[in-house]
Amino acid sequence: MIGMLSGVCLMSGQGEAIVDVGGVGYLVQCGSRTLGAMSEGEAVRLHIETHVRETAITLYGFGTEEDRAWFVRLQSVQGVGPKAALAILDILTPGQILSAASLEDKAAFARAKGVGPKSASRIATELSGKPAPSGRGFHVAFTKPDSSADQSASERTEGLSDMMLRNDAVSALVNLGIGQSDALRAVAAAYNTFSDDPPLDDLIKVAFKELSKS
Repeated sequence: MIGMLSGVCLMSGQGEAIVDVGGVGYLVQCGSRTLGAMSEGEAVRLHIETHVRETAITLYGFGTEEDRAWFVRLQSVQGVGPKAALAILDILTPGQILSAASLEDKAAFARAKGVGPKSASRIATELSGKPAPSGRGFHVAFTKPDSSADQSASERTEGLSDMMLRNDAVSALVNLGIGQSDALRAVAAAYNTFSDDPPLDDLIKVAFKELSKS
């Protein structure tokens, strides 16, 4: 089982890339956001989800463990395969997927290429009230293997801040006795009122206001 690839991007095309790892070129299926962070001839590190079938072994690559975990979670919904899961991850970040699911926002999922109204409704319904997938426990953002040691904390966590912020806010509400489903919906609604990532305390305060409306 391949869990991660670190090497050099030899080439990238529509929906796939070849990563050279020690002289072996691995063909990896990727979404557009992941491919957009890769450049031919440059170092790359990808979290990998391996699909093994009788006729083929397919590698799916992601810039973050959160993306990979959501790729797996989305496919737990009946009728959602790898292609649809990648399409959703192309238009929604992990944090946005959590919000859309918490608010049962069918329209958000329906914007993904190849995801029809029925599938979008099923995704929103089945994922509603569920916490974000825990993944493999590695919460490392995409960084190139040769990144400098003095990389800033904000750069190391780029793309993860909204997910971590939402999780912390949900945990705070749950610790105060709020049900997990209610906490998820309140935080999702509260987060949507901000234009940028708010301070955790502010997000929790607004989430409490959302709870009082219900």
